[in-house]
Amino acid sequence: MKISFLDSIEEINKKDWDEVVKNKYPFLKYDFLKALETTKCVSAEQGWTPLHMVVSEDDKIIAVMPLYIKTDSQGEFIFDWSWADAYYRNGLEYYPKLVSSIPFTPASGPRILIAEEKRNPEIIKVVSDALKQIAEDNKFSSVHVLLAEKEEIESFSKEDFSLRTSYSFHWFNKGYKDFNQFLADMTSRQRKNIKKERIKISEQGISMVKIKGHDITLEMIETFYQFYQVTYLKRGMRGYLNFDFFQRIIKLVPESILLVLAKNKEGEYVAGALNFFDDRKLYGRYWGCLEEYDSLHFETCYYQGIEFCITQNLKSFDPGVQGEHKIKRGFCPIETYSAHWIKDIRFKEAIDDFLHREREHILEYNYDRRALLPFKKEVTTDLYDNL
Repeated sequence: MKISFLDSIEEINKKDWDEVVKNKYPFLKYDFLKALETTKCVSAEQGWTPLHMVVSEDDKIIAVMPLYIKTDSQGEFIFDWSWADAYYRNGLEYYPKLVSSIPFTPASGPRILIAEEKRNPEIIKVVSDALKQIAEDNKFSSVHVLLAEKEEIESFSKEDFSLRTSYSFHWFNKGYKDFNQFLADMTSRQRKNIKKERIKISEQGISMVKIKGHDITLEMIETFYQFYQVTYLKRGMRGYLNFDFFQRIIKLVPESILLVLAKNKEGEYVAGALNFFDDRKLYGRYWGCLEEYDSLHFETCYYQGIEFCITQNLKSFDPGVQGEHKIKRGFCPIETYSAHWIKDIRFKEAIDDFLHREREHILEYNYDRRALLPFKKEVTTDLYDNL
């Protein structure tokens, strides 16, 4: 097997990438990753220098992995600021580090894609050895595989990577015929609360529309981008992604995009959420509004997405990281996983101890928060069994 590292995804042919990437996970599509690079959302200046890994055999590409040199921890969503601080307090450099992740996208999914006929434990060993070697050669402090699938993380953990557990809140489809059937699984109190929140939308003169990517116009994406940036500015910062990126992805990967827009009674758009989806899952990604309306965030970002999952028969909905307010709206806390190789054995031992204690806390947190789910007891038990 031959390992290559690419300074840009454009160094590999789209056809070759797509032949390996049979998975429909939207964030590993060639055009999505290319759009991040060509619009300069991902670049050395932004703290993300591409170094994608390609594994080939007999001149045929058999595996690919998105990879970046990071000079900070912005846009990763698996927080290691305290690790960097510990390095600096001991006179050592934590950055640069090597990260396999989808930039600015805290959505769990595959991080290494392998041609079906080549799937075997040897591939992960070859990949992990290559990651460690390039880290040694370039004086990277560490290698991180973030928000990967559990099976991938377990494979890396056998190669001296440390396991890290975090959490997210996901909605699961039990084969509901419509939104009301989903509500019927809830306790009476929370069913009434959600109905009240949805009624408030119409009482404020707001109507909702869902538009798939092929039908999204330039005017719509311009309006959404205004919402996106205004919402970030309210937090005192600019959004990570520029307008050029959004303009490109609705042309390049429209089959993966759902835009939800809210109109006021004058017919003007006032809020929006941009989502991605594949054949199994909806991913809530970007939200914004011009002014605040009672319950509009819940309707735009959660209830419209749940309705879409039901009508499209999608299995689950990942609305984005954090937010305990999601629990009483039917989103269950689940574990998410990352793997970390720390070159310095002294820091590895300290970080392993931290991760062990952190994992105990996360498992306890998830267990406690599941008790807050608004479902009837028998439904909750069934939900746990199927996670």
